[in-house]
Amino acid sequence: MEYIYAALLLDSAGKEINEKNLMEVVKAAGMEPDEAQAKAVVASLKGVNIKDIIKNAQAAPAPQAAPQAQVGAPAAKKEKESKEDEKKKEEEAAGGLASLFG
Repeated sequence: MEYIYAALLLDSAGKEINEKNLMEVVKAAGMEPDEAQAKAVVASLKGVNIKDIIKNAQAAPAPQAAPQAQVGAPAAKKEKESKEDEKKKEEEAAGGLASLFG
């Protein structure tokens, strides 16, 4: 995650996002840089305009929470229906087996 933050910092400063710069930022933050992670971040950000992505993310409305399920009767009704459906399926299966034995 620190490499993403480093890339954002470099972009904000108007500097090129490359492996060397990423590793320098990570090292300046007091962490041990990993060349493989730096390469992966640089490769994944190739051709990406970070400023546009941030601008579009800020313009997009925040997702709304899903409505809560009603407690009580509807749940009991579903449970009753599922039990009836299960019983019906068992009866149909049994009827199919009975026809095998004449």
